[in-house]
Amino acid sequence: MKQIFTNIFARFWALWGIITFIITFFIFYIPSMLTYLIPGKKGQAIFIYIAKIWMNVWLAIIGCPVKVIGKENVHKDETYIFTCNHTTLLDAPLTCPYLPGANKTIAKKSFTKIPLFGWYYAKGSVLVDRNNDISRRRGFEKMKNTLKEKIHVSIFPEGTRNRTGKPLKTFYDGAFKLSVDSKHPIIPTILYNASKAMPNNKFFYLLPYKLEMHFLPAVYPENLTTKELKEKVYQIMYQEIEKGKY
Repeated sequence: MKQIFTNIFARFWALWGIITFIITFFIFYIPSMLTYLIPGKKGQAIFIYIAKIWMNVWLAIIGCPVKVIGKENVHKDETYIFTCNHTTLLDAPLTCPYLPGANKTIAKKSFTKIPLFGWYYAKGSVLVDRNNDISRRRGFEKMKNTLKEKIHVSIFPEGTRNRTGKPLKTFYDGAFKLSVDSKHPIIPTILYNASKAMPNNKFFYLLPYKLEMHFLPAVYPENLTTKELKEKVYQIMYQEIEKGKY
């Protein structure tokens, strides 16, 4: 009986989540779009700041507040590549707003076709068509240029959401090749409890749940190949997730 009640509540809560997401999106949309008028890192930093206010409001409304742990591992004088685990649709609105300072995430170009939201989405992203080799190469160069502007880059190295039941899927090379080529360190980043709030195996389902984002100590690419760096970061993230709260 308890499970039946939970399932019914979770569907109503998912509807509440969608309605409040749309309403709050329109409230913050115009201020966010005005940041297009401010070039470079400063404009991106303001965009992220507004995004964080939006997410603080929306996540509080749906009962999913975020606690950020490990800020001391992120130094203001460095530019990082953040590698995040990926379990649910909640991960995307969690990453960029809660990373410290100006940042962009690697993202699907197809989402820019969504009216209004597409412009917002493009502002916070380095856009890539994953089915196009030329687009992927251009996206890689854009990420390198983003780092040169001292804007952080966030990447989900698993590529797509993890539906395996294991702590992590196999990583793709992109984030680690970017680190080796650009000499910028990686911050392994763990998102906890998103899969409890929005389980992958349930459709249209949302529960109030406290979320956490953990920044682990930076991993530097010096003297490592792409493969070695990928394996090192994978093991760090895997072991951290295994510790408990996932």
